[in-house]
Amino acid sequence: MKVDLDELVKGVLQGDRTSLGKALTLVESSRLDDREVVESLLAQISLKTGEAHRIGITGVPGVGKSTFIEAMGSKLIESGHKVAVLAVDPTSTVSGGSILGDKTRMNRLANDPSAFVRPSPSSGTLGGVTRTTRESMAVLEAAGYDVVMVETVGIGQSETVVAEMVDIFLVLMLPGAGDELQGIKKGVLELADMIAVNKTDGENEARAFEAAKDYISALRLTQSAIPDWIPPVVNCSALTGKGLDEVWEKIQNHRETLELNGEWEKRRKDQKLKWMWSIVEERLSSDLHDHPSIAEQVPELEKTVLAGEISATSAAEKLLEVFRKNI
Repeated sequence: MKVDLDELVKGVLQGDRTSLGKALTLVESSRLDDREVVESLLAQISLKTGEAHRIGITGVPGVGKSTFIEAMGSKLIESGHKVAVLAVDPTSTVSGGSILGDKTRMNRLANDPSAFVRPSPSSGTLGGVTRTTRESMAVLEAAGYDVVMVETVGIGQSETVVAEMVDIFLVLMLPGAGDELQGIKKGVLELADMIAVNKTDGENEARAFEAAKDYISALRLTQSAIPDWIPPVVNCSALTGKGLDEVWEKIQNHRETLELNGEWEKRRKDQKLKWMWSIVEERLSSDLHDHPSIAEQVPELEKTVLAGEISATSAAEKLLEVFRKNI
């Protein structure tokens, strides 16, 4: 695809949806020529990035992440915000395919001119986010979206990847803590800047408030990484809209706290450095796999590992030794 970079940059900065779609498709591409275009694009829009409020949203399966995001996004748009959603769909490890159904689940938001919903395959990336989520956020921020929500695949051991790239990490929970609380990894609670008990409506209401008490107790066993901030627990219903104003109020309070104690600026600097090192690691891995000297060694080494003639550790070290000698 021939790309007019100047036109693309102009379109992105003007918030043109067609240009945005093209830019995000390029960001998701692994082709070398596309990556070169993306690097030039990011360099030209860099001064327009970093101003959006970045919100990471995760939760157990069935908690209603998409419904919550659509309801919250619509409410924010009514208040004058421009909202972008990066919804990461799980990729099949068997077929490599992805459903990419978030535009269907968020139909109202996807069709709103003040919103932009982008479903992306996770491609097996740890943490439930694509390797290009950071770059996608930068493009959307440059296009004028002042709230960017990142919906992750779900709760897992690598949710730290999400927490490291957003300003606030919101964990959605279901009514009825009991057994569910036992299944939550302590690490996820430690990452949570806030918990929202969704589906606080109808017959669930009493159980939801009881669950909130249990989550408050559980959070007492963790230590917040942010000075002067105690992660709040809020009850809400994406279905009825109840409690969503309080959720947004707490999100804004979190930002105010970060700005007052200097953590906001520090977090943004940390995000830039982690972005840099994630790119370094990705490129090194790619260079290693694509290096001709490595490609020559791989078939024979794989045979010896499978035959039990050499350990996986020794084989890996041999490949790295070859790579070091030829870089």
